[in-house]
Amino acid sequence: MKILLVAAVALIDSDDRVLIAQRPPGKALAGLWEFPGGKFDAGERPEECLIRELAEELGVRVKDECLAPLTFASYAYPEFHLLMPLWICRRWEGVVQPLEGQALKWVRPRDLRDYPMPPADAPLIPALIDVVG
Repeated sequence: MKILLVAAVALIDSDDRVLIAQRPPGKALAGLWEFPGGKFDAGERPEECLIRELAEELGVRVKDECLAPLTFASYAYPEFHLLMPLWICRRWEGVVQPLEGQALKWVRPRDLRDYPMPPADAPLIPALIDVVG
């Protein structure tokens, strides 16, 4: 089975809310809420992937030292196995905006379960609750 490596980040604002994005129509798992991030480019380090994805998707600039690894998800979808490390980021430059037309929400970690998420994202919630509250 093919292994797909995707990096994700929990952007945490000054009110300890986490940013989630809704997958747009036409994409796999459309309508579900997820942590921002994306697929690695060839030869790209995980931090580089997140820095690139956050700039492309949300218009924010993040530095390596502002990314702290938290946990990871390992999930077998029918077509591939997803391995997704999750980082926390509390510092970035710029204003978060939906550059790819996706809906965005700032949510308290304990309320994340109220939003339907892909099966790989949901198991990451307890670690966020433990760290952020």
